[in-house]
Amino acid sequence: MTAPDPPEIPAARPVSDVSPVVGVLGVVSLLGWFAICRQWPEISTAFDLPGPRARMDGVYAVLTGLVVACLPMVVWSLLVDKVHLRPSTGIDWSLARTRKPDAARCVTKIAGLWATWAIIAGLYCVSRWYWSGSYEFAMSVLTVSIVPLAVLSIPYVVWLDRVLVEPRDHAWHFGALLSGRGEWDLEEVKKHGRTWLIKGFFAAFMISILPPGFVAVVNADFGAIAGDPVQLGVALLQLMFVIDVQIGTIGYIVTMRPLDAHIRSGNPFLAGWLAALICYPPFVWGIIGNGLVLNYETNTRDWAYWFAGNEVLLWVWAAWLVFLTAIYAWATFAFGLRFSNLTYRGVITHGPYRFTRHPAYVSKNLFWWCSVMPFLVTTGSPVDAIRNVFCLLCVNAIYYWRARTEEAHLLAEDPKYREYHAWMGAHGLITAPLTRLTDWIVGLRFTPRAQPAE
Repeated sequence: MTAPDPPEIPAARPVSDVSPVVGVLGVVSLLGWFAICRQWPEISTAFDLPGPRARMDGVYAVLTGLVVACLPMVVWSLLVDKVHLRPSTGIDWSLARTRKPDAARCVTKIAGLWATWAIIAGLYCVSRWYWSGSYEFAMSVLTVSIVPLAVLSIPYVVWLDRVLVEPRDHAWHFGALLSGRGEWDLEEVKKHGRTWLIKGFFAAFMISILPPGFVAVVNADFGAIAGDPVQLGVALLQLMFVIDVQIGTIGYIVTMRPLDAHIRSGNPFLAGWLAALICYPPFVWGIIGNGLVLNYETNTRDWAYWFAGNEVLLWVWAAWLVFLTAIYAWATFAFGLRFSNLTYRGVITHGPYRFTRHPAYVSKNLFWWCSVMPFLVTTGSPVDAIRNVFCLLCVNAIYYWRARTEEAHLLAEDPKYREYHAWMGAHGLITAPLTRLTDWIVGLRFTPRAQPAE
């Protein structure tokens, strides 16, 4: 049996499906909103505005931040990138001139959509972790949102029914299954289920972690901490994480075909789901970090403790950690409107994805090593240090596993990703040497040994 031919390496890195400007606009708008919230006492005083003259750090300011960051990204995508005209949307706008909405088809879609939301609501209700801690905020937002979403879904479905090239979408197949119609397709129903399970699980998580970081950034006294590398570093880390969470949350909310931001497919591999879900609550609580299985922080102190008294090293290390976190945030806002886990929504090849196929995972795992320093323990026990290092290596392995399952999904979905994958393996600043190393190791393992001459 001969080995398959290696993939052809394209001459140039494939063009990204998302313009780099989109994410930058979102970040700039978000930073502007932070500035307004921080300066609101002065602004309200200058214009003699009614209401409390204090910094805006409440839940309405948090949610408004999503809108402020989202709108310029949507405007640029439609007016400049003209994403609504791409064939990948599955929309042909010329059909609106000749096709009328099919009432029965629309009712079936809406029934499938509403039934899906009811199932997700039921899962929220029976899952205890959604009703305590930070998740209470997410549940309150989703509870208030469900009625307007249900109402708006009716004109949205009817509008799209006129222009979809294939009007029997995933929601229609699920609705047809529920209504007992015989035309539904099981694979389409599975795709629908995977898409909404992903949105339901991750959207609730992202919304739940919005307020703490937002409040910390709005109320941070950067002037007072400017000379302290530890406090300034922590404040900047919070800012990077807030940018990541805000833009990432928008990605889960704005999954619309006219924006070419719809979820084209959810990861169909069980291994992909296991690798991803193990990194998020509630599973992460018992496994990674402070969990019982892979706790790599036993008897540790952070970088500031170990470098205390060395001002130069504190500044250097704070800058390094902020840099890693900035790469992590960049890896999120590079997606523009399309960020989400376990999904295929187009191919991103710009930004940090020019250097490695998984910049977020690389920067995140490096951050843990450099911030926690699991090999240094307050007890002085080598056993504690060995355990911590082993557990963090296991966490690194989980993220490697997760990356490989994501690649398997995208390689099966899009020839452009296959081109990008091959190009990065040959030219990526980080990916290329790792690929050569892997090929060398595999070659050592599987190259037959020469037989001695008789």
